[in-house]
Amino acid sequence: MDFGAAMEMSCLQKRRSSSLPELPHCLKGTDVEIEIGEATTVSDPVDAQSIKRCFPLTCGQPLLHFVNSLSRTTISSQRKEKPAVKVGVVFAGRQSPGGHNVVCGLYDAMKSHNADSSLIGFCGGTTGLFAQSFLHITENVIATYRNQGGFGMLGRTVDQIRTTQQVNAALAACQSLNLNGLVIIGGVTSNTDAAQLAETFAEANCLTKVIGVPVTINGDLKNQFVEANVGFDTVSKVNSELVSNLCTDALSAEKYYYFIRLMGRRASHITLECALQSHPNMVILSEEVTASKLTLFDITKRICDAVQARANQDKYHGVILLPEGLIESIPEAYALLQDIHVLLKKGTQTDQISTNLSPWASALFESMPIFIKRQLLLSPESDESAQLSQIETEKILAQLVETEMEKRTQNGTYKGKKFNAICHFFGYQARGSLPSKFDCEYANALGNAAYHLISAGANGYMATVTNLKHDVSQWRAGGAPFTAMMTVQRILRGPGSALVGKPSIHPVAVDLKGKPYELLLRDSERFLMDDLYANPGPIQYKGPGCDKKTISLSVEDQDYMGRLKELYACLNKVKSIVKPGCSQEILKVALSSMTSMVDILSVMSPDTNNKHL
Repeated sequence: MDFGAAMEMSCLQKRRSSSLPELPHCLKGTDVEIEIGEATTVSDPVDAQSIKRCFPLTCGQPLLHFVNSLSRTTISSQRKEKPAVKVGVVFAGRQSPGGHNVVCGLYDAMKSHNADSSLIGFCGGTTGLFAQSFLHITENVIATYRNQGGFGMLGRTVDQIRTTQQVNAALAACQSLNLNGLVIIGGVTSNTDAAQLAETFAEANCLTKVIGVPVTINGDLKNQFVEANVGFDTVSKVNSELVSNLCTDALSAEKYYYFIRLMGRRASHITLECALQSHPNMVILSEEVTASKLTLFDITKRICDAVQARANQDKYHGVILLPEGLIESIPEAYALLQDIHVLLKKGTQTDQISTNLSPWASALFESMPIFIKRQLLLSPESDESAQLSQIETEKILAQLVETEMEKRTQNGTYKGKKFNAICHFFGYQARGSLPSKFDCEYANALGNAAYHLISAGANGYMATVTNLKHDVSQWRAGGAPFTAMMTVQRILRGPGSALVGKPSIHPVAVDLKGKPYELLLRDSERFLMDDLYANPGPIQYKGPGCDKKTISLSVEDQDYMGRLKELYACLNKVKSIVKPGCSQEILKVALSSMTSMVDILSVMSPDTNNKHL
């Protein structure tokens, strides 16, 4: 592949490539400076020691915030040229719309602060990093790929920098090329690997600072510091339009049920967002299945009951959304997949798998259609999960529902028309889309922030941009340490025993107590029976609708960084009021209130006094 080469463009692509995304107020100009915040801890004090032990050099670093002369009068308005830097960038995760703009924002920031700075891109993802295969990113390359979809500028291959050999190869490449910084673009797996790389580089006294950027369509790299992922906005909007088109078709023909599987491996964020935008008749989220321990039979019955209820109103059409990770959330299917993966690791031939399974697993496996058997036997991904995009869960369910409806017809419990299903998988159609205006601006700001972190000598940080539900001008930018986002998973292995995993940035599932899910539940009955289909239409870049954000982002209250700054401002206000010489009444009220607050916080986080990082 000819990386970084010019490509054939449509009129729209040309218009998009010439459009410069707006920057947040705090990143504009040449006088951006870093404000050092408080030292960070971890969300669960129980994990503190494990994370500290694994990341002794990069753990507990402070939050970093960006300010400039336009927003703070104490900074000189005189231009300050920063030293030239040499930075490498690599696409370590899967394609996600907007990824190119991270590179563009990084390049623009580097050049605006020192024209002698240079940016190199590793070709073919982490494989190119290990082999030191790269291209010099120039203004022509940036002009070609700005606001464009895919990862064609640099490409990608494997998603990991994990083994000792891989880490050493990455270290050797950065040292050989004398890089000041390495920007790793990807999701939870890539940023966990970036955290380990940053720690290794610190141990080796390597000049290179490692910075991560949250780019993944799945929307599952979320925590108190990361409000959204680059690509999620675009993919949700493209899929919502496709789903809505099928809703319209179903309503027009009035004789088909569309079973639509959407991307989203271990979390159903895309499926939830598309449901909120397009209003299909039924949605089944992986998180619901896991929480209720629903079996294949339970899910089939739920769909059949819905089909029968609609038939009672003379409706024989509908749209049902499913996430691709659904198959792994079904208890018996997950156990079967685990058993198959164990046998595959042992080298068992695929035609011998069934005979080597336990009796119940073999019975379940043999009950599956032949095409599903082949898909279940595919080798697992690098993160040990099944190849979910290849397992046609929608076809399994459609077939099971059809069989059950025939049984109900034969025994007289269903007297409606014959059930007809059409199945779709929407994955790559959206992943390769031109990025939305939001993703272009968000990615551009993150790339810009990554430069400032490297320029400040920060290592082991993820670039962050928050306050995203508001106008771009009000976004806040900075950096948060990888370790502050980490948790340690503990898997029960029988009474009194547990398997403790390594500290990692883990994917975050849909919160079944969160506002987006509550919004879906509120209208689920109406969506099921009343055909309240909505079509958001294609992505808009100008005019009405161009600044519309995902519903999930709009209804969530995520401004963690803003609330943290507000808290510190309140504490400083208390200090300014309660000074030596103040009245006894003021002192008593302040002491009583603060004592009560400390007592409450101590109960909520009992180990904070002993477990600070």
